[in-house]
Parts: sequence; structure tokens; C-alpha cells
Amino acid sequence: MGRLDDKVAIVTGAARGIGAATAEMFASEGARVILADKRDDLGAQVAARINSGTPGSACYVSLDVTSEENWSDAVAQAHSAFGGIDILVNNAGIIRVKPLVDCDGETFRKVLDTNLVGPYLGIRAVVGAMELRGGGSIINFSSAQGFEGRFGMPAYTASKFGIRGLTKTAAIELGPKGIRVNTVAPGPTVTEMTQRPGWSQEDYNAAYSLYPLGRMAGAEEIAAMCLFLASAESSFVTGADFVADGGVTAGKPRDT
Repeated sequence: MGRLDDKVAIVTGAARGIGAATAEMFASEGARVILADKRDDLGAQVAARINSGTPGSACYVSLDVTSEENWSDAVAQAHSAFGGIDILVNNAGIIRVKPLVDCDGETFRKVLDTNLVGPYLGIRAVVGAMELRGGGSIINFSSAQGFEGRFGMPAYTASKFGIRGLTKTAAIELGPKGIRVNTVAPGPTVTEMTQRPGWSQEDYNAAYSLYPLGRMAGAEEIAAMCLFLASAESSFVTGADFVADGGVTAGKPRDT
């Protein structure tokens, strides 16, 4: 028996990184998964890889998370392909590194639209479908920057603080419907989005060596947190923040 047998999940940003790792882990635990992204070629490849191991357990849908119409289409796809929705993972996100005085309004709005408005639209889109299944689990993505400020990231930090507030309000409103809503807050994770031009592995190791665990996370480590929150193991958990950051937000890094 898998931990997600008979469950149907939508995972956004599923074409690579944490989203792809989460979709693959969910499928391996018995879920049928809608992979949603704007990187259509990559997303279709991930779905095909999943289906090669567990046939018929995954399908890909093109999704701009800022589009209500796209969300409606994704929900319809979940119904037509797998009969409903039990789990939503709002993983899709973007980072723009620009200090406050250099961060123009268009950039600021783009980050908030993707990282905060997108999950808000996703939550609204799946509530009815989850009610039909007797409840569900929604997992939103914050960040270490949802707990502390960081130079050069005014838009990203604002969006990641905001998603925590949205999560708690959604948990209060949707709890009576049997829908749990929680936040995962990863720290530095090895994905395409966190790659820095020109950096070697030694550079990455040096950058995080003084934090408690002294390394970056693998995408599968964050996916494992999502699996817990999607499963019945977290059945009495809602409105909570789950920080998986290797100790980055525990305090100032050690000196040596």
C-alpha cells in the first residue's frame, strides 16, 4: 500500500526541481498526478518518465498560475483524467534579485503575481473539487525568506511572507470543509532556479558551510516534506509552517 493510494494531486512547477521530485515521489506512493508548468517540453518529459515506471499515473497540463482560465482548465483535466482532486501543491515560483530602489513596479508585481496570487487562484480553483472528495490537502510554498528579510529580494521576501498569511487564513476558512492547508518553507536547495552563473561546487559548499547542516538540500528532501503533508500521517495538521532549511533561520551562522 502506498501512502497516497487513490489520491489525485496537482503539482505546479512540476517540470523540474522540487516540483518534479514531488510529482515523482507522489506517483511512487500511489497517487495519480497532474503535472502543471509553462515549460511544456520538460513537463511532458517528466510525465513520460513517471508513466514509464507507473503507467497511467501522470499527465501534463500547461498552466500559467496567474491565469484563472488556466486553473479552470487544470481542474477540468484532473476530473477528466483521474476523477477529482485531493491534493494541491503550489510549488511554482520565481526569484528576481534587485534591491528595493532598483526593483521597478513591473518586476515587483510579476513576482507577487506568480508566488502569491497564483497560489491564491489555485486554492480557489480546487476547493469545490476537494469538497466533492470529502476534503483534501493544500501545500503552499514559502521560503526561508518568508521568515527573515534578505538584501536584494524585496519582492520575493514579500511574496513568501504573504503566502504564510494566506495559508493560515485558508486553513481557518477551509477546515470545516475537511481541507487542510499548510506551508513548506525550504532553504537553499539544489535546483535549476538556484544555480548561480560561474559558481563551482566548491563555491556552493563554501557559501553554506557555516550553517548548521553545512549544505544545500536535495529536491527529494523537500518533496518528502510535501509527501508527509499530503498523506494521512498529517491528518490533524493545518495552518502550520514546516521549515526545511538546514537550520538557515535558526540564527546567525557560526564563525568557523
